[in-house]
Amino acid sequence: MSSFPRQGEVWWGEAEDKRRPVLVVTRSDAVPVLDWIVVAPITRRIRGVRTEIRLGAADGLTADCVASFDNLQTLRRAFLTQRVADPSAHRRVQICHALAALADC
Repeated sequence: MSSFPRQGEVWWGEAEDKRRPVLVVTRSDAVPVLDWIVVAPITRRIRGVRTEIRLGAADGLTADCVASFDNLQTLRRAFLTQRVADPSAHRRVQICHALAALADC
């Protein structure tokens, strides 16, 4: 890819013969210098907990789903293969709230 992922963007992540959408959590200015970045996997299993960010058609996804901060992962930046959607204006605030909930702060 010619451009780097940015915090709050949804990307297709490909690793270990799996392809799934993920939400980029690592801060944008750190992404270009890191080989591994933190992502929240996106799932259709919606539990309704504070550590989830709801996503859907407006985010380039075909179904209602969530980014699960209880299942944060590191993924090689090179495994992010295609941008699905740019972040919405309030995505950073949602990321901060989900991270605070994850750490029970």
